[in-house]
Amino acid sequence: MLHDEDHVTSTSEKLVRMANQIATFFHSKPREEGLTGVAEHINKFWEPRMRRQFFEMLDSGSSEFDELVVAASAKIRRPLTPEQADKNLGYTRPTEAEGAAPPK
Repeated sequence: MLHDEDHVTSTSEKLVRMANQIATFFHSKPREEGLTGVAEHINKFWEPRMRRQFFEMLDSGSSEFDELVVAASAKIRRPLTPEQADKNLGYTRPTEAEGAAPPK
């Protein structure tokens, strides 16, 4: 049976592997074309949750990503957090005092 930590690890490993496979393909291109290609591929095919986890890993100092992926990250769209998306829609989550369930 998988534990939550196992799932997180395997998901992170899959993201690293996928990103690095994209970079491997684009290493054969001129540098700027490779940077743009990696970013465009991730922007086009990775859903916001994947890109959010990608940036969480980068922000935490993950060094497992290929250098081309790290360099291309400046061109990758950083998705909104769920809280930012709610705020943009004018929704505020109820607080515990207002009857919301406490966070798990």
